[in-house]
Amino acid sequence: MALRLLELTVPGEEVEKILELLQGTTVIQTWTLPADGEERLVRILLDAEHVEAVSDALLGHFGPREGLRLLELPVEATVPAVEPPAKSEPEAQDETAPETTEPQRISREELYEDVAEASRLTPVYMTMVALSTVVAAVGLIRGDVAIIIGAMVIAPLLGPNVALSLACTLGDPTLAKQSLRAIFTGVTIAAALSLLLGAVLNVNPEVAAIGTRTRANIGDVILALAAGGVVVGVMVAVALLPPLVVAGLLAGSGHWMPAVGALTLLLTNVTCINLAAVATFLLQKVRPRTWWEEDRAGRASRLAVATWILMLAILLALMLLGHVGGGLRPAIG
Repeated sequence: MALRLLELTVPGEEVEKILELLQGTTVIQTWTLPADGEERLVRILLDAEHVEAVSDALLGHFGPREGLRLLELPVEATVPAVEPPAKSEPEAQDETAPETTEPQRISREELYEDVAEASRLTPVYMTMVALSTVVAAVGLIRGDVAIIIGAMVIAPLLGPNVALSLACTLGDPTLAKQSLRAIFTGVTIAAALSLLLGAVLNVNPEVAAIGTRTRANIGDVILALAAGGVVVGVMVAVALLPPLVVAGLLAGSGHWMPAVGALTLLLTNVTCINLAAVATFLLQKVRPRTWWEEDRAGRASRLAVATWILMLAILLALMLLGHVGGGLRPAIG
């Protein structure tokens, strides 16, 4: 069980109201401690999956108040350990009561910070893209699967794409601009380096590691959709770097038609990852906290889903017409 500790400082007279708000929620323990002057520090220990409901209730009560800040802290362990709640027979519920189902995930704010961190354009990010491009190029030219997988583990290109999907789900233009900037910069660095390497190295398009990434097919679509559904990027096997590097190597060495096939595979992966990620966020009920942000988020989500579905339909049509190569074996990455 992942635990979190919520902390906020409130006026002393608000403590009783907070305790009342927490009565209908799933919390493990609460503390109130003296703070500055008449204020009190309230600490709430609870399971990670209940944080969003509790924080929304607290922030909804206090509203936009100057100086109010709610902290969400990870808890590594407690002594004594927290026992999981005992299962009991469901009690009869009032049919008129609203149905409340909490998402089985970390809170919206924690998810946002994790995803946004992976999309920040920093010198470390650009260096990792450059290094992973060189490693991938060497592995692809040699046909060494271990080196290619190592490059995919290093490459940070998947994070900004997931951040873009979250930005569309929440209707967050700031995160969208940040992720697009990171995606554009990363793709530019990888493309430029792979083009240069393709011009100076002997690139053989017949090498299996390269040839299998010059054809997009239904298997690639399924694999990329599964990777996008994972969201956190565990499935690095469908990372975006290898087909991008293949396209650059082949274009740099003058093999234009296979380079177009690799570029199509890259577009397929980008489309499927973003489509599946947006769908996963929606299914996990990742929504803005306030009602006035939900309308903008709904429009952004619908536009994103429609755009990615249209792109996928075009790519599938090209595959079925045989314009981007055949074969039923998916090219990993």
